[in-house]
Amino acid sequence: MSQHFLLSAKARTLSVRKVMELTDDQAFALFREVRWGEGEEVACPVCGTVGKHYFQHTRKQWRCKDCNHTFSVTSGTIFAFHKLPLRVYLAAIAIYTNAVKGISALQLSRDLGVQYKTAFVLAHKIRESLMEHRDAAPLNGEVHMDGAYVNGHIRPKNKKEDRIDRRLAIHQKPGKRCVFVMRQKVETAENEIKGSNKTLTFIIKAENQADVSKLADEFVKKGSMICADESNAYDPLHAKFDTRRVNHSIEYRADDGTTNNLAESFFSRFRRMQYGQMHKFGNLYLANYANEAAYREDTRRTPNGEIFTDIMTKCAHTGTSRDFCGYWQGNKRLAERLAA
Repeated sequence: MSQHFLLSAKARTLSVRKVMELTDDQAFALFREVRWGEGEEVACPVCGTVGKHYFQHTRKQWRCKDCNHTFSVTSGTIFAFHKLPLRVYLAAIAIYTNAVKGISALQLSRDLGVQYKTAFVLAHKIRESLMEHRDAAPLNGEVHMDGAYVNGHIRPKNKKEDRIDRRLAIHQKPGKRCVFVMRQKVETAENEIKGSNKTLTFIIKAENQADVSKLADEFVKKGSMICADESNAYDPLHAKFDTRRVNHSIEYRADDGTTNNLAESFFSRFRRMQYGQMHKFGNLYLANYANEAAYREDTRRTPNGEIFTDIMTKCAHTGTSRDFCGYWQGNKRLAERLAA
């Protein structure tokens, strides 16, 4: 029996220790290369001029030769206006990379030796960069769909006569949300199943026909095969796609081999992130949490060094966050990110 990829040396191409051993100059050079590539040319974040701008060695800043704006290696990025050494931010990305089921802000604050508020915003900035740069191209081939509800638990009363029927709509919490997932199945040349290589998540208020149909039209190519469960939310898809269903009330796998196991496996990781790490997802940033779980699923067989570089690249090319720059001073998102 061959060794599992995650147990092999190929999966371990990065360690937090190596990142923390970087000097300030090495961390500066690494982030600069990821953002602008090799060479002496850099881009001004204000006017966009690319060239050999005047570099102030003592402050590690550039002065634009066109607009005279002074900028640093993190200006205009998700890490703009940072107060900690750049090495700490790279270490945070490394720790975030190695946390296969997510990491709480409290644990991140302990690992980095920073305040909880700092770690909270830092983790959310990384999630924001993943959300901004996710691949939203339509899925094709065999696509598995499903939905799972969060923030809807109603604690039963102590006395039996005081309890309500928690299944009724009138008793549901207004903050209850559905995490809707679509996963694209991938197969090798030998038709050996390798799971999914692309996952898209969306937040909707309920698993309903209107939202499911709209998302399928936009994010699934025509001619694809959709696998779903017995929920009536997927009934309209029969007129648009080759739709196959499995009735989970009587079976996990249909007689013709139909399952939606790829969607179920995503929710397995998502629930472990929820119960074991975060404990609670706020609706304002639920879309970012769901997308984080999707990213971790899609990169589950990627060396952690490549994941670290990919996340760092996304952070370097994500603009300054309007939601988390000054978060603890009251600059917070006002509306949640709903798909429909």
